[in-house]
Amino acid sequence: KRGALGRLCAKTMTDLFPIPNQLGQRRYALIAERLRTEITSGRWAAGEPIPAETNLMQEFGVALGTMRQAIALLVNEGLLERRHGRGTFVHSGLTGASLLRFFRFGGAGEHDVPVSKIHKRSIVPATPELAELLGLRVGAKVIHILRRRWLQGQPRLLERIWIDAKRFPAMCEGDPKDWGDLLYPEYAARCGVVVHRASETIEFSTLSGADAALLKLPAKHPCALVSRRAFDIAGQCVEVRVTRGDANAFHYTVHLT
Repeated sequence: KRGALGRLCAKTMTDLFPIPNQLGQRRYALIAERLRTEITSGRWAAGEPIPAETNLMQEFGVALGTMRQAIALLVNEGLLERRHGRGTFVHSGLTGASLLRFFRFGGAGEHDVPVSKIHKRSIVPATPELAELLGLRVGAKVIHILRRRWLQGQPRLLERIWIDAKRFPAMCEGDPKDWGDLLYPEYAARCGVVVHRASETIEFSTLSGADAALLKLPAKHPCALVSRRAFDIAGQCVEVRVTRGDANAFHYTVHLT
């Protein structure tokens, strides 16, 4: 009897307060969360189309308007992208966020791709700081890549890159000279890891003697230092990168409207 009374009370409280309306208003967000889970679990790969809205509407048992709101939410988040006349696709990821938007080297434009030359590749244990950034245990094996980016026949940028050796086993193999000038397509093709987004911070410092020599600049020359963390579609940090370049060539423009 008490159980029945409890159910009756619950029903009465539901009738008294507009919970169904509130849930209805949030339903598209709940559907968006379910879609987000499907995407991050790999149901649809990066760059692949998702089913038509009418098909998803039937699959999830919601109204077409609710499904459209859910998809619009994921488009605004950058997880999905609409392609005119073709449909809605899982975001294809970054091919390579150009650091030339921060620098001006002669006549090089922001969209020019510098030539990459790997100076060193090694397996090293993750330091506490690096382990925290990559979500690994301290001492886990990471691949350290030291490379120079060349423009107009001169080394312009010096990059130190760290990635999880367990997740990127193919980047431990073969000759790095076979890699392309952009690493993100290499990650996707060789290891199936797609970089979805990245965050960067900028500060200024001076070059050590060794770094200055690699960039053909004087020791203690001022440099701009760009620290980047790259994330996969599930939000896991997959790469830590620190780039140094001539501070005298630093140039950054922000347009405010």
